[in-house]
Amino acid sequence: MRKIKQVYKITYPTNKIYIGKDVYGSFKYFGSPDMELVSNDFLTLPREIQLDYTIRKEILWESETATDEELSKKEVEMIRKYQSNNPAIGYNRWPKFKG
Repeated sequence: MRKIKQVYKITYPTNKIYIGKDVYGSFKYFGSPDMELVSNDFLTLPREIQLDYTIRKEILWESETATDEELSKKEVEMIRKYQSNNPAIGYNRWPKFKG
């Protein structure tokens, strides 16, 4: 099994995003955002969307040779680039958004 480190972006039906990292490159891993935040937003969606929705995972960056430190730096870089730590845009709560 090929081990690839990845930084990914999850887009929820709320149109908010979450940026995360994966040290194994697993297609089934969707990160660990604060699910209370996601759930609270989800409950504001129309019922028809709550019953039929799609969650999208995009790989933003990957490497077979990066160190864990390089992976973590790339994750923070992408969080800042996409502003997923801005509560109006995403579900990342670290690093703290300084809007």
